[in-house]
Amino acid sequence: MRRQLKSESVRRLAPEMDPLRLGMGWSAADLDKPKILIESTFGDSHPGSSGLFSLVDRAMDSVKKSGGRPARYFVTDICDGQAQGHDGINYSLASRDMIAGIVEIHNNATPFDAGIFIASCDKGLPGLLMGIGRTNLPSVVVPGGVMSAGPDLLTLEMIGKYNAQYARGEINESQFSYYKHNACPSCGACSFMGTACTMQVMSEALGLALPGTALLPAVGNELLATAEKAGEAAMKLALSGKPAREIVTLESFENAIMVHAAISGSTNAILHLPAIAHEFGVEIDAETFERIHKNAHYILNVRPAGYWPAEYVFYAGGVPAVMEEIRHLLHLDALTVTGKTLGDNLDDIKKSDYYALCDEMRRHKGVSKEDILRSFDNPIGKNGTIAILKGNLAPDGAVIKHSAVPKEMFHAVLRARTFDCDEDAISAVLSHSINPGDAVIVRYEGPKGSGMPELFYTTEAISSDPALGRSIALITDGRFSGASTGPSIGHVSPEAAEGGPIALIQDGDLIELDISNRRLDIIGIAGERMDIEDIARILADRRECWKPHPSKYKSGVLKIYSEHATNPMKGGYML
Repeated sequence: MRRQLKSESVRRLAPEMDPLRLGMGWSAADLDKPKILIESTFGDSHPGSSGLFSLVDRAMDSVKKSGGRPARYFVTDICDGQAQGHDGINYSLASRDMIAGIVEIHNNATPFDAGIFIASCDKGLPGLLMGIGRTNLPSVVVPGGVMSAGPDLLTLEMIGKYNAQYARGEINESQFSYYKHNACPSCGACSFMGTACTMQVMSEALGLALPGTALLPAVGNELLATAEKAGEAAMKLALSGKPAREIVTLESFENAIMVHAAISGSTNAILHLPAIAHEFGVEIDAETFERIHKNAHYILNVRPAGYWPAEYVFYAGGVPAVMEEIRHLLHLDALTVTGKTLGDNLDDIKKSDYYALCDEMRRHKGVSKEDILRSFDNPIGKNGTIAILKGNLAPDGAVIKHSAVPKEMFHAVLRARTFDCDEDAISAVLSHSINPGDAVIVRYEGPKGSGMPELFYTTEAISSDPALGRSIALITDGRFSGASTGPSIGHVSPEAAEGGPIALIQDGDLIELDISNRRLDIIGIAGERMDIEDIARILADRRECWKPHPSKYKSGVLKIYSEHATNPMKGGYML
């Protein structure tokens, strides 16, 4: 006897449901079938979402063939790349929580028995994952794939560098136009290990995406086949009633963070994974990343920290190949949406033709697997890729991707140059008023200050300048693009809008960065080194004179987000 489906019990409580569904083309037989929500970020918003409708259609057909009745819902995401350089980027992080809210509304207003969630990019995937945890709906994730690189392996994250070079007169308009016109040759997530690709990998590492489905070519048949398999898997979950929270546990998140360290994933995962975990009833924070990353082996040679575009991850064997290299560290008994454990999935992949397909595609590129993915015993680095820094400048912590930092900047004493917004900071960098040895302090850009935008163009302006990229640091309570490189320190907490120490720094104060010892401290005032007690006294005096900045937002989404967002070290989610 089939178990009672949630959609059936609600249907009896809402007699208008049947006629309304018949009115949109459902048959009478459809009314009795398991109901599958297909939620995607499809829309004409950016390459990561514009190509998703074919996946939605394929998943729809698969659910129907498997005996279910699918329903398409849409929650289009925005593009961080198109939002850069203006106030649009302030909406980026807030959009994640709004997407999660729409998933909650869609499912809880008309309950379904299982869901298929399709997205590619920075806030779309985290938002959907948060929505899955919040609703506890049995769910399968379909990552939307990765675009190919352009000519000469050109990828979008290089545009920030070329923009800075063009602004400084180092390349001409024709050269700059060529790069812009060729950086995105197809749909899919941008082809570097930024936040979009990182979160595709995380969805698989968490056990919510089917094995081997993250970072598939966005325009290939493999991705369409994935959508078809997702339909079958969602139907099995609907009939078994296995809720998402019984699959995704603390061990699942620890697996994801171990994979994150191996691939040198985006620092934005430190915002997204804790926020997703919170919705699943699991508590992790930045300290969890620090614990797992420390002494972890970094093995994936992919941009921005490495050499190859992200499309090459699949050619090296995808996420399963990464997991095989760190298999001895993973919780292999963690459950997944296949109904099997992670260990069983990895064994099944080896028995399939998956790796043979990866090998065939890689041979066409003329590159060896070891060029892309190192073995665990021959890593690129042995101390992880992310560090959590603490000190009197960041009592609650700050984040740095040290795998992208020049070695000479692992320890430095720098002079503070303070800016109360990103626009003033980038202007100073491009006008050559920032000098070697400066610490560029950009504040009031945290969740409560301005929505926590990315400071991508500022980081690229610094890292693309040979003199500055190896001699200064950018320190902010904002965040960075997953494409950022160089000595960039973000998520400084408490943020300036809450009166954190970053709000009290003045020009000329001395800042010590010590990555190896995980420290970020104010060690001097007005260029003079001082005892820690004297610095604490001076900061206390400054606090007495400090006045909070008036809120930037008087209405709308960003007012709601800035008033309710948590500390970035906890995930920046809304309470």
